[in-house]
Amino acid sequence: MRQHSLPLIGRKKEVQEVAGVFRATGTDTARTLLVTGRAGSGKTAVVHQARQTVAAEGGKVLRLDWDAAESPPGPAALADMVCGVLAKIHDGRLPVRVTTVRRVQWRSSGRGGELPLLSVMGEVLADAARFVPFALLLDGAERMPQPTASALVLLLRAFRPAGIPVVIAGRSAPAGFGGGPHLSAAADQVLDLPPLSASVIGELIARRLGRPVEPGLVAAVSRSLGPLAGNPGAVLSVLATLEERGGLLELDGRLCLAEPEGRLRLRTDVAELGRLGWPDAPPDAEALETASVLARLLGRAPLWLEDLNHVTQPAGPQAEPVGRTVDRMVKDGVLAVDRVGRITFAVPALAAALRALPTSLDARVVHARIVTAVTDRLGAATAGTCHPRLSDHVHAAGRILDDTLAVPLLVNAARRYARANGPRAVRACLSALRRLPPGDHRTPGILRDAAAIGLGYGGHAEVLALADPLLACLKAPHGADRDGLQSATRAWALASLHEHRFGCVDDAERPYRAELGRMPAAAPFAALSGRYGMGPVHHWPEPEGGDADESGGPLPSSAELRLLAAAVGDGAGIERARRALPKDALDETAMDRLQGAAAYGDLADALKAVLGDRYVGAGASTAGRHHSLVRDYLAGHWDDALSVALRIEARGRAEGMGEVCQPARALAAEIHGVRGDLAQAREWLGLIPESVTHPLIARVRLGVMYRSGWADEAFAEAWRGVKRARQDGLLAGLDGLLLRIISFGMLEESSVPAARRALEELEALNEEAPSLIAREALLIGRGAVLRDADTALAGHRLILQRGDRFLAVFSAHSMAKASDDPRPWLAEAARDAGRLKAGRNVRAMLGQSARRHNMPLPRSRSTSDELSERDIRLLEMVSDGATNRQIAARLACSEKTVEQRLTRLYQRTGWRSRVELAAAWLDGSLARLGLVPDAQPSPTAAQSGPGES
Repeated sequence: MRQHSLPLIGRKKEVQEVAGVFRATGTDTARTLLVTGRAGSGKTAVVHQARQTVAAEGGKVLRLDWDAAESPPGPAALADMVCGVLAKIHDGRLPVRVTTVRRVQWRSSGRGGELPLLSVMGEVLADAARFVPFALLLDGAERMPQPTASALVLLLRAFRPAGIPVVIAGRSAPAGFGGGPHLSAAADQVLDLPPLSASVIGELIARRLGRPVEPGLVAAVSRSLGPLAGNPGAVLSVLATLEERGGLLELDGRLCLAEPEGRLRLRTDVAELGRLGWPDAPPDAEALETASVLARLLGRAPLWLEDLNHVTQPAGPQAEPVGRTVDRMVKDGVLAVDRVGRITFAVPALAAALRALPTSLDARVVHARIVTAVTDRLGAATAGTCHPRLSDHVHAAGRILDDTLAVPLLVNAARRYARANGPRAVRACLSALRRLPPGDHRTPGILRDAAAIGLGYGGHAEVLALADPLLACLKAPHGADRDGLQSATRAWALASLHEHRFGCVDDAERPYRAELGRMPAAAPFAALSGRYGMGPVHHWPEPEGGDADESGGPLPSSAELRLLAAAVGDGAGIERARRALPKDALDETAMDRLQGAAAYGDLADALKAVLGDRYVGAGASTAGRHHSLVRDYLAGHWDDALSVALRIEARGRAEGMGEVCQPARALAAEIHGVRGDLAQAREWLGLIPESVTHPLIARVRLGVMYRSGWADEAFAEAWRGVKRARQDGLLAGLDGLLLRIISFGMLEESSVPAARRALEELEALNEEAPSLIAREALLIGRGAVLRDADTALAGHRLILQRGDRFLAVFSAHSMAKASDDPRPWLAEAARDAGRLKAGRNVRAMLGQSARRHNMPLPRSRSTSDELSERDIRLLEMVSDGATNRQIAARLACSEKTVEQRLTRLYQRTGWRSRVELAAAWLDGSLARLGLVPDAQPSPTAAQSGPGES
């Protein structure tokens, strides 16, 4: 930690404890403290920070420099150390003390003369401390020679100098370091530094990098370190390699991980790897070589204990067998072996660093040996069936293995894995496809099987990897299994849709994507991408050769694809698409879900609504991440939503994708805009191409421009967005854009005509494309423009049921304008805005309404808004009709304290009297506002609204 000049983080208590030992100079309470911990835990940083603290107070702490001793290890070297300490004490008695030590050392240099020398060293040190009080510090004790450490133990146990505190810092180990367990026996106290907590590690990473970091980066670093996750030295080592390789990417003012998590590693300095990776003692050269070989092997394929028989024994007369070295590494905690004999590294970052070290052994040869040892006995096909795990070794061996052996093994292993382990089955298929010659009759079947298996477990990235062999097979003159190839093409297209790749169909570096996207089987998927905000909107392709129903498993049929496309348009188109499906295919709840998903470009949720149980999930795809982002956005978990948006963007940048997920960029801009970070919001919007016309993007652009002070330009751009959306047939989400025009239009008298025009458009939209979200937008819009409380309340109920926290702020504000009692509604709007960390624009809007009604606006809180147990007890007593005196007696406090707490409750809730507060508690309004821990809004409370009984 010192090498990076960082302030000490997370060790305040330990520093104070060590400093307390240093301060006890010249007293009877002086003691010996042993500071232990794993390598990199911060022992040196702690003792030196404590030393600086005591020095700043005028105390004196002197080092025992064991590495500067010139005499042979043992009492003589210890005498050099003591004389070095005495040389730093300037009281005029230095020559006498040093001469005394050296004379006894010379006289007792014979056999058995170390006790007089140790005795006189204790006496001389104690004498020096009487004139100049000081403490002693010895660092790096684990590296001290054994004889010297034994002499120090004897000095501290038998001849301890009175009044001199001693602090020893060294690496902990079961077998001991230096003097072994004797050092701890000589100490009065042992301070073992525990791992740092996750939050402290996050702070350490942010300070080390000098900028805020995305939480996913902290989590990835911790996962890569395993049991070393709380070790500051290991964390700093990983960060150093990240910076060296350019593995960090700055987005949205935060640093993100710009490379796969599996590449995170410790620094490849051999000494550092030995200290951090081996908890007991650094490895010798042979053990390090064996560990490096194992890391290379495990980086290519899983390894079992039985496979070690095929690893070449290390060379050299002192070399141990591989098995014995592995046993020692398992005992040291470097390796782990599960109950079936599978080997793994306990610290993934250590394994990644070891793979970067040079080795004399070609790992591919070992993988080939593991395969041939079985195939020589059973044959390739039988080996693949009986031992499918060999497929990983075949892939790792590469061209060392002949294709005639590798392909049958891979194909049979894929069939065996098809149900039990989809990812490994697809990997085996891909390995086989790379080995098959062009035009091989087995290729179409393997492609079909791999695509089906990949979609079956949501492995969209693996299915995308089928592009090259799939395109080559589609272009081939032979027509074997054309139906299977068409199915594989649709699977590839669905995977591309999940990864939001169709927005890049013109990418010159990936020509196969454009060619495959134009294939008849893939064309509807490509056309669907524009309707969900992934790119420009294209004409829907006409089916070729009839319109057979290809539905089955996770693949949508042509009719289901048309419904997915129609969901963004008018009601007539939706009804036509629904008629092509069975009558019971989708109920009204599923249709509401489909249209709501289309409004946010949420492909995963739209597919779930249409396919139902046939949809296996989006997995770790971009669509899956965007679905998580939308869910967090609607629920008001905006910090989590921003983290997901950053991970989506960083993943796309790392893969060289220019266009990643436009709806995710829009929602990130929305959050920043509402919170007042307008520069960040404009930066996110600037990433979205002008060719993307989704209403969600237009809605966000209106909000950012208006809050930036460009009201006229914002309204003009919004109406252009309405026009473009209608031209492209994108009506899903248009209600949100129109409602935002209304919300901004009602803030100023000059903009009210725009709000009325938007309401007319909203009424027409509700007729043209009826949906649940269009209905709630119309009700809220009418309530705001017409000041109709009943209509606004109906819309507010729908919004609460759907769970859109930000829209609930506007609907509650509309209720405040239309209601006879605006106070509880403004309180609710202010509280929701506070939870979202809304910026000055939103707070100013609510504050203006509060001033108009001569009421205070509840202040936003940085901590949780939930009421404490004491607040709830107070509310219960108020509801029971207890007086302040009775409450004070039961709570054991004064009546003035009760009145102060009631005043704070008025400020937090928006109610202004005991009667109103009691009514809100009894009718469930406080629970509905989220103020009561673990309370869910009751149906009655959700329907009645604040202030109703």
